[in-house]
Amino acid sequence: MKIEQIYTGCLAQGAYYIESNNEVAIIDPLREVEPYILKAEKEGSKIKYVFETHFHADFVSGHIDLSQKTGAPIIYGPNAKTGFDAIIATDNQEFKLGDVTIRVLHTPGHTMESTCFLLIDEKGQEKALFSGDTLFIGDVGRPDLAQKSDLTVDDLAGFLFDSLRKKVMTLPDDVVVYPAHGAGSACGKNMSKETTDLLGNQKKFNYALRADMTKEEFIKEVTDGLAPPPQYFPQNVKMNKEGYESIDTVLTRGAQALSPIAFEAAANETGAVVLDTRNPQDFTKGFVPNSINIGLNGQFAPWVGALIPDLKQEILLITEAGKEEETVIRLARVGYDNTLGYLKGGFEAWKNSGAEVESIVSIEASQLAENMEKGNVNLLDVRRPSEYISEHIDGVTNFPLDFLNDHMAELDRSKTYTVHCAGGYRSMIAASILKSRGFDVIDVNGGFAAINKSGLFKVTDYVCPSTLK
Repeated sequence: MKIEQIYTGCLAQGAYYIESNNEVAIIDPLREVEPYILKAEKEGSKIKYVFETHFHADFVSGHIDLSQKTGAPIIYGPNAKTGFDAIIATDNQEFKLGDVTIRVLHTPGHTMESTCFLLIDEKGQEKALFSGDTLFIGDVGRPDLAQKSDLTVDDLAGFLFDSLRKKVMTLPDDVVVYPAHGAGSACGKNMSKETTDLLGNQKKFNYALRADMTKEEFIKEVTDGLAPPPQYFPQNVKMNKEGYESIDTVLTRGAQALSPIAFEAAANETGAVVLDTRNPQDFTKGFVPNSINIGLNGQFAPWVGALIPDLKQEILLITEAGKEEETVIRLARVGYDNTLGYLKGGFEAWKNSGAEVESIVSIEASQLAENMEKGNVNLLDVRRPSEYISEHIDGVTNFPLDFLNDHMAELDRSKTYTVHCAGGYRSMIAASILKSRGFDVIDVNGGFAAINKSGLFKVTDYVCPSTLK
């Protein structure tokens, strides 16, 4: 028997490859399914099942393509209603995989169809729990993503409490927990950086699994402090539930190499978003006018999802050489299937063509301090509220990047805005968006880390009220 976690850092997502006696099950596959197929072929195995723990909100699963290419059925737990052929399993139903068994444990709460899959080994021992978004390492799934008119967040949290106590916590302590997500995912609020753990450890250290916790306490703690979910979540759920275009079609469309002239014409004719995925430090020195920078080397897909609200939006790409296909795939992972092509030769080709080029001024923390002494700085801290509350420059405005589009009207185009985040990745995203909307912007190189390290600023620290005398 083999269990392999295939973890994708930019999505903080874990897919699983399980093999026994040359039969394979894939749990929660990513959109690009060819790697699973090739892996099974290389090992002389056949993909027998595609298991889905629930209708994912934060990414588009590869379940449909994988099933169509291998003939393996898609399996959901109870309550799932799909727009494609799937096995809707019953609670405790078992599926044989080689010499092992996978048992369905219906665990509603995160969503009503949420299901964990329990792996039972050749000797009949319960060995591993593929917990989806029901149980994370250090946290549990947020219960506010599947509300309906007849179900409140508190109702769903109550279902989750019962699922955990009756279905999960009754399992042996030496069962290994394999969740669908880790730290960085928006599907929970307190996830560990660890991506697996023993269930016994989670019973000891996961706040939501305290043995003495009442249902009322659980509901309060699980629902407290939940940030609004990203705007693209409901659209991803719809695609996962109803179906989507084949990844092969998406890749073929996005793989079109466009000359600078053709690229500019396409941008003008279609109204496509021009998305530049280069390093922020490279982008600031020169870029195609009106392009948005979301660097491929950060949490690329979630930020695209948060800031480009319409999944049907057409996109034109500017990437580093050799990163074109990877970028199209990573967009498709969160449902952005309408990439129209990329700039052949990248930004250098654009610059060499003599076309117009723009740039963003980037200053060091020392220059920011000098500017602030002169009293002419409109400083925006685009970090998340929790980061801002923890530590920030005294008097600075918090303008979270997640909701930049919603609050754009609060800004004044006659002013110059200086922007910083934690380290520079998010501030360049914000600066590029503001620049494309006609604002004059300055970026702070190195973000708050450089600001704090300089010792040139009065920094306000969060003080817990309980420590005040």
